[in-house]
This record gives sequence, structure tokens and C-alpha cells, in this order.
Amino acid sequence: MSENEGDLGRAAQEARKRILAQIASGQLRPGQKLGAERDLAIEMQVSRSTLRQALTVLEETGVVRRLPGRGGGTFVSPEKIDRDLSQIVGVPSLLRSQGFTAGTRLISAAVIPADAKTQLALGLTDGDHIFDIVRIRLADSIPISLEHARFPAEMFPGLLERPLGKSLYELLSKHYETTPDEAVEHIDLVNATIDEARILEAPIGSPLLSVTRTTMDTKGRKIEYSHDLFRGDRTRITVRTKGRPATSEQPGQRGRIVELKNI
Repeated sequence: MSENEGDLGRAAQEARKRILAQIASGQLRPGQKLGAERDLAIEMQVSRSTLRQALTVLEETGVVRRLPGRGGGTFVSPEKIDRDLSQIVGVPSLLRSQGFTAGTRLISAAVIPADAKTQLALGLTDGDHIFDIVRIRLADSIPISLEHARFPAEMFPGLLERPLGKSLYELLSKHYETTPDEAVEHIDLVNATIDEARILEAPIGSPLLSVTRTTMDTKGRKIEYSHDLFRGDRTRITVRTKGRPATSEQPGQRGRIVELKNI
């Protein structure tokens, strides 16, 4: 419970509960705009100041979003996408499995020399080239992530001639008999810059999940080095852990490496 929620009066609490009930019943759907404050206050039989208190708490807990401007208002927050770190799947498959319509905007695709950081991540050397692909991922036509992926050019000849609007993992499997098998991911929490906010259609300074990933295939080869920015208001991270407790005689089982850092 937030501090403001604990301070709510009885009337504001009841208004908050009624709005939550309407969302739970489907009367208010994700992304739907609530009515004008005056109309809502009349419907809830509370004052506008009381209604604003209830809406403030709902916004703090992520239930609604309040947007300023002529086309603004109070909206039911969209459903979050569950990104399960226990499996390696392309974003389109991830979205489809959760009932979203997947989409992609290709920003750029080029062959470039591998920089020092990419060389280190993929085990490349000076003079090696990579495929550098930047895309925006969409869920129900709304941007959810900015994706910057790099692949060893020598390993996947002709990759940029393939359709790049869908899952790159599916392309690698279909055309190069390469299946992602293991990934090491480092996750940071960052704030959206002006450009990132514009691209992702999010407020400037809003929280983003910054995911840096190195992916290996079933032969143990490093096949991908990528950096993704996911909208924090649209994404939830799930980590599934399975293993036995460690003892001095028998170390515990380890899963994929996930690092969480807050700045």
C-alpha cells in the first residue's frame, strides 16, 4: 500500500475500489479512456477533489495512466507483456503467446566492422564484420521495445537479404540451421532520453528496462550480441528458478545468469 493510499478517506477508498471493480469485470478495458472527471465524480457520488485522490493512488500503483494535453485524460493502463527469462524466444512468438498482435518497424540494417565491445562479446577480431540491425517492436501497434542486435557476418551470409520484420531467431533456425540455446542477460533500469522517449512513445525520463544479451547456439558458438530497451510500463520480467540448495559437499544447480542493477 502506498503512503497516499493509506491516507485516503473512506469516500476516496470506495471510489478507488469501484474503478478497480470495473476494470476487473471488463467494464473498463486496458487502454480505455475513463470519462471526464466531472462525470466520474457524479457517477461515484463524490467530489472532484476526492476523485482526484483516488485516481492519484491508482496512477501510483500503475492501474491507470493520466496524460496531459488536448488528447489526454485518464486511461486504464495497457496489459503488461511477461518476458520470461527461462526461455529464449523471439519477441513475435512471445507476444503471440500472450494474445498480442506483434509488429516490427525496421530502422536500419547494415554490414559494419565489429567495434571493440562487440568483438569481445562475440569472440571476433579486428577486421571481422557484423550485421547491425535496429528495430522497433510493437504490441497491438504500440511500441514496446527498441532492439539493437548484432550477428557475426561470416556465420550468416545473406542475412540482410532475408525478411527482417519477423523473428530473427526463426530466420537463423530456418536458413542457417542455428538454434539459440543459452543466453547471458544483464538487466539495468534506466530513464528514457528524449530520443528514446520519442521512438517508444513514452514520457521523457520514464523507466526503461535495458537488456544486454549474449546468445549462444547449441554448438556453443556466440551468435548474437544485442541491446534492447523495453518500456517499463509495458513489460514485466519473470525469472523461474529450479534447483537444489547448495551444500559444502554438493554445489547447487545454476540456471541462466540474470543481473539486476538499479541506477
